[in-house]
Amino acid sequence: MATATLSPPDTHKLSNLKSSVANLNQISENEKSGFINLVARYLSGEAQYVEWSKIQTPTDEIVVPYDTLKPVSEDSAETKMLLDKLVVLKLNGGLGTTMGCTGPKSVIEVRNGLTFLDLIVIQIEHLNNKYGCKVPLVLMNSFNTHDDTLKIVEKYTNANVDIHTFNQSQFPRLVVEDFSPLPCKGDAGKDAWYPPGHGDVFPALMNSGKLDEFLSQGKEYVFVANSDNLGAIVDLKILHHLIQNKNEYCMEVTPKTLADVKGGTLISYEGKVQLLEIAQVPDEHVNEFKSIEKFKIFNTNNLWVNLGAIKRLVQANALKMEIIPNPKEVNGVKVLQLETAAGAAIKFFDHAIGVNVPRSRFLPVKATSDLLLVQSDLYTLTDGFVVRNEARTNPANPTIELGPEFKKVGDFLKRLKSIPSIIELDSLKVMGDVWFGADISLKGKVTIAAKPGAKLEIPDGAVIANKVVIAYKLSKLSFGLVLVGGKAKGCECDPLANGT
Repeated sequence: MATATLSPPDTHKLSNLKSSVANLNQISENEKSGFINLVARYLSGEAQYVEWSKIQTPTDEIVVPYDTLKPVSEDSAETKMLLDKLVVLKLNGGLGTTMGCTGPKSVIEVRNGLTFLDLIVIQIEHLNNKYGCKVPLVLMNSFNTHDDTLKIVEKYTNANVDIHTFNQSQFPRLVVEDFSPLPCKGDAGKDAWYPPGHGDVFPALMNSGKLDEFLSQGKEYVFVANSDNLGAIVDLKILHHLIQNKNEYCMEVTPKTLADVKGGTLISYEGKVQLLEIAQVPDEHVNEFKSIEKFKIFNTNNLWVNLGAIKRLVQANALKMEIIPNPKEVNGVKVLQLETAAGAAIKFFDHAIGVNVPRSRFLPVKATSDLLLVQSDLYTLTDGFVVRNEARTNPANPTIELGPEFKKVGDFLKRLKSIPSIIELDSLKVMGDVWFGADISLKGKVTIAAKPGAKLEIPDGAVIANKVVIAYKLSKLSFGLVLVGGKAKGCECDPLANGT
């Protein structure tokens, strides 16, 4: 614990906090200890910034190009031996609130009526059936998702997958004013607590007893990924490479686009591979950090980690990842929650590497615009795997920007009779009160906007290619404007007819 470097006021603050936390019966002794350690490190002011001049671009030995990985033997017995060393762990602590859903985000329907969790179970069951192996699925829940997840996984009782669940730590939010735990202020509800980020996966896995259980079964590696990343599937080439080269940790990175400029990147720093996050970048270098010329890769949060190494480092209390302060306000009270990220642990493991993987391994669904992509003809579904349609010639996905009317999943589904064909789409921007009919095709660059007071309905079967479609509200009439090749064509129509 970093108490040696604390100032007298901070030492007093920490002492009072320890006394208060000792009386919190809702959490375990391990959680109390982990929380106090985190706060002590935060108060000690551990350096978060890096010395810019020491940053070096990682070599291909440190960030290995995916296409240089050796192919895996086609012998199914060898594949079974590989897979029998593996555990798949999905980070399942998030709620679907940003997309207007209640409960765990992993139970949002993604495609063909199947949820994220359905697809994950189908994928692992497919591997277990095909190779006769026993790859278990582990879900790390938070106290927000635990109860709902336990009910949901009951439906997989007959699946050929052993499903394990455990909870990540539950820490009290800190009241900024006097640095006391919010639960001690009489707030007994869930709002008084928080899950401390996915960096907690390592101690929480050990504290749950699951780590020792898997080690006793001969498991060697855990593949950790976000439950909402549809591209995060088991990759035998990566697993084989790690076992052959005794790499204790591997982070999958992928080429950065302009949409990913804030994502963390891997650097070589003082002889070790390290994750560099935007929060660690000095202000004068932020634009340089965002450059896709200098920093060409970013972290997908697909992580492969040796189980024995996790145990060694957790026992030694050696995983001191950078602390991410996250200020919030709860019922008018300013609070602070301290979090860590699993990717930042890379520098503590021996022979840690990155693998520069194809973009197809990073397919997160964070918003309804992502949902439109994965539900469209851009992808097909095979054995639970979401596979990109080969008919798409452009290697990049279309950029999609939907207005707030589409933010909630329920509203998104209501406004689209069916998902449009976007196989030839470059970009789509939708604003205002827009409704889509069935069997619509969008091609090239498309903008569709209904100005305030206007309603725009795109008719069934419409094909919109390289157009700007705008609906205005003028007195009793809506005015539709279609821009074609820079020339405007307008039409007045009765808004009560179809609003177009």
